[in-house]
Amino acid sequence: MTDTRHARGEEYDGPARIDRTPVEVRLRGHFQPIDGRFHWYGRIAPDPALETHASGATVTLVTPYGEAPGRLSDVDPWGRFRISGMGARPSDRPFEPRGPTRFAYT
Repeated sequence: MTDTRHARGEEYDGPARIDRTPVEVRLRGHFQPIDGRFHWYGRIAPDPALETHASGATVTLVTPYGEAPGRLSDVDPWGRFRISGMGARPSDRPFEPRGPTRFAYT
């Protein structure tokens, strides 16, 4: 049987902050051998306080473990911004699964 879980260091689900706004994030990432950098990406749970941010804005994503600059992009049909970055991860520890969050697909 094949193990389908993400490898250690490739995911983080949990609390974060953008500016002074507390948010829930679901992040994934991978090391890209072509450019030698870690690329991370994910979605931010819907939050009315984020409606003032524009797609394409550069923000600092802060987790309980560290911070990293990221770029906001499209909003999906559920109201979640996509965020991505490369290089430094927004945590001092590897990304790990964290259990259920406020993400809803209704």
